[in-house]
Amino acid sequence: MMSKTSGVQASQSVMRRKPIDYVEDETGRTGLFKSLGLWQLTAIGVGGIIGVGIFTLAGLVANGGADGEPVGPAVLISFLIAGLASAAAALSYAEFAGMIPRAGSAYTYGYVALGEIIGWFIGWDLLLEYIAIVAVVAIGISGYFTEFMSGIGVTVPTWMQGTPDTIEGGLVNVPAIVVCLVITFILSRGTKTFGRFELIAVGLKILLILGIVGLGFFYVNAENYSPFLPSGFGAVFTGAATVFFAVFGYDAMSTAAEEATDGKKHMPKAILLSLAIAMVLYVLATLVLTGMQNYEDISPTAGFASAFQSVGLPVVATVISAFAVISILTVMLTFLLGVTRVWFSMSRDGLLPAWFSTTDRHGTPQRVTWIAGIASALLAGVFPIRAVADLTNIGILAAFVVVCVAVIVLRRTRPEVPRTFRLPLMPFVPAFGILSSLFLMLQLHWETWVRFGIWLVIGLLIYFFYGRKHSLMNPDSPRHALAKRDT
Repeated sequence: MMSKTSGVQASQSVMRRKPIDYVEDETGRTGLFKSLGLWQLTAIGVGGIIGVGIFTLAGLVANGGADGEPVGPAVLISFLIAGLASAAAALSYAEFAGMIPRAGSAYTYGYVALGEIIGWFIGWDLLLEYIAIVAVVAIGISGYFTEFMSGIGVTVPTWMQGTPDTIEGGLVNVPAIVVCLVITFILSRGTKTFGRFELIAVGLKILLILGIVGLGFFYVNAENYSPFLPSGFGAVFTGAATVFFAVFGYDAMSTAAEEATDGKKHMPKAILLSLAIAMVLYVLATLVLTGMQNYEDISPTAGFASAFQSVGLPVVATVISAFAVISILTVMLTFLLGVTRVWFSMSRDGLLPAWFSTTDRHGTPQRVTWIAGIASALLAGVFPIRAVADLTNIGILAAFVVVCVAVIVLRRTRPEVPRTFRLPLMPFVPAFGILSSLFLMLQLHWETWVRFGIWLVIGLLIYFFYGRKHSLMNPDSPRHALAKRDT
């Protein structure tokens, strides 16, 4: 096993790096099936980016919700700021994806360029963040589900609509729990089935958003755009930090690199295509939403449904609620795929027990799929949406910082490695990504930093008591003895 790391310092140092030639050899003997083409990858990226951002977070940030300052029509600027910061990171991801088309995404990139402890930090970070994203999207779906049921004359009991923090009389968010388990079942059927479902669902989602924008345009009232900045630019930046997780689905999509038919060629294109498509739709949707209804009246849980009800189109609101539930499912599927592939990669590298990297006849790591799905269901059932969204954002922003640093380092240390895509204006673009991500992290509440810190401390304990010893980059790893025995 370790012969593949010749010429590399495979030691017990926490800064040991996984060699690129070792990574490339791994992709040829993976238990994952290669079944995703360019458009399926792009659909997964768009599916991960577009969904809760338009249908839930746009309304939440514009209105302010129960515990935030209203951003009003300037929510458009919040999305543009988040998109600009995300674009710098997307270019870094594209260069890495064209060079290292392997499951694991930011975890793998950090491991190769910056060392094992940094790779572990990001991998452990992403396990929580992706599960949290699945949960926050499920919470967003439950708001539209309640609106849909109300539209067809069925009243959902208050106790099962949400937690006590989000609705008076609420106890547990039952719709969010159920939808987490449903998407876990879909993903467990295999990547090929998932890819087909995602392509169809994303196509329907884009048609729905274009239909909403086209119809809503005729009900825009310019007076609703005033005041444009009801709480100043400070609230806009805070809003950008909140909506940030709505503009980085390509990150989770890149975890499926090993399941792409031609990862080095297709992954960079899919990353950039998915972000470009999403940002155009976000700009159009936020303009229409805040133009149809005054920001003070927009529902923080079902924005477009309330907007169409306000202009006397309750039937359209019901239809939107139904299709919003279906379309937001693609976001959950993308990020659940992401957490399972990062978990799979960390297990395969020896940093977590090998039990987690076992795949079934579909080429699917069933164990981590169901563990992650059930964890997201529990999180969605008992936490309010803003707390989960902020926890998600701080982790992804941290991952973006690492990827942007890693792409600069690897361009200097391994300039000879073939790259199917080279990001422009090196090192200025990734440096901008680093600074903008750190700036947005500083906009988040201190409670979010505390929760994030606790999770990282737990991760470091697991790494030093298990991962460091069992890592395949450690020549004394017990995993090497097991591999020889099995051979």
